[in-house]
Amino acid sequence: MNSSPSKDIDIVIVDGYTLNPGDLSWDGLYELGNIQYHDRTPVALIAERCKNATVIVTNKAPVSADVINDAKNLRLIAVTATGYNVVDTEAAKKRGISVCNVPVYGTDSVAQHTFALLLELSNRVGLHAESVSKEEWSKAADWCYTLSPIIEISGKILGIVGYGRIGQQVAKVGQAFGMQVLYHNRSPKQGPGKQVGMEELFSKSDFLSLHCPVSKENTGFIDASLLSLMKPTAFLI
Repeated sequence: MNSSPSKDIDIVIVDGYTLNPGDLSWDGLYELGNIQYHDRTPVALIAERCKNATVIVTNKAPVSADVINDAKNLRLIAVTATGYNVVDTEAAKKRGISVCNVPVYGTDSVAQHTFALLLELSNRVGLHAESVSKEEWSKAADWCYTLSPIIEISGKILGIVGYGRIGQQVAKVGQAFGMQVLYHNRSPKQGPGKQVGMEELFSKSDFLSLHCPVSKENTGFIDASLLSLMKPTAFLI
């Protein structure tokens, strides 16, 4: 038997549609407290909607110091994502408010998306599908119909910047495709492939995929100098 929601806990979901466009259920949260649900919340309305919140649930809506300080009953900020850069963690720390995230929920799906992008670059499926829908293949002189060269990724060098959970999963998938894996991480990491310096990674990679967190140190670190090291045929994901 489910217990009734606590009347003392007000849970405000500020941008629920971002994570759940309808294929998931919020029922578990409704069992924990009083829910105020919003598909989306403009920045100008976040403080107003959260002022009585005990718990704020956000995905990409920013929870600033002003929002945190205005919410006098706030005890928890739950980020339904891996990154928590949308939260002013210093302001939360000053008030003793816990901030939590979900560090492993997207490991496989992000790695899968990485290869969706990589295979689009190598095979140009979207370009060819659009052409076929215009009946251009049926009018072509040759049975083998290609609008661009097909790049075979087996044997190519896959470079990975950032070798956390997602980076390591990308490496495993890359090796399953027969790719050679090189990676760069600020600290030594063990996993599939070989750890190398940043310049070597940029100069040797045929496909270079970024899997590092949003931070001040990482902002704009890929500059003209690093890009100039890349092969003319290389791709940056």
